[in-house]
Amino acid sequence: MQKVGILGAGRVGKAIAVLARRAGLEVAMVGSGEPVDEVVAADAVVLAVPLGKFRTLPAGHLAGCVVVDAMNYWWELDGARPDLDDPTTSTSQTVAAFLEGARVVKAFNHLSGYALEELARPAGDPDRIAVAVASDDRRALELVEVLVDALGYDPVVAGGLAEGMRFEPGTELFGADATAAEARDMLERFWNTQRGRVVARARGSR
Repeated sequence: MQKVGILGAGRVGKAIAVLARRAGLEVAMVGSGEPVDEVVAADAVVLAVPLGKFRTLPAGHLAGCVVVDAMNYWWELDGARPDLDDPTTSTSQTVAAFLEGARVVKAFNHLSGYALEELARPAGDPDRIAVAVASDDRRALELVEVLVDALGYDPVVAGGLAEGMRFEPGTELFGADATAAEARDMLERFWNTQRGRVVARARGSR
């Protein structure tokens, strides 16, 4: 991991850029509508734009890239979006279907802006918090685990992209400053929550 690309120059994108530079990584960051050539040449590209605008992302340029989905669905901002509020699929699966050929990993979405700006810690620090990661691409997942660790957090693997549902808005882990052990417990408890039961019934899995 040498270079991080960031699409989106809001609070989340800027915080990740600061952490990456602090870790000695090269950073290329662009706002919406700007040229992306330098960004997509990075080892990993972080999506830090409003999820409701994901169909404006340069899908053709992102094919083959390791793409870190740090986006969330907010109905207050995005409006009613059945495609983003479907319990049978995670929002990252929806994004991955649009970004054909991209190697999508869900990560960083459940941390608050404050946690990204203030709570990064070196490895081994007892106050270090966790970042959940999920992907169907094992090698992309491993790369993003390295990135998470480099930026100052403990990576916790939730599983495939479908498991990204367990740390979307409205879940116990979302917004929690949890240690790795606490994060694993929260992910496991998801299926005993109201949202977890709704998702399980919709997927016919439990």
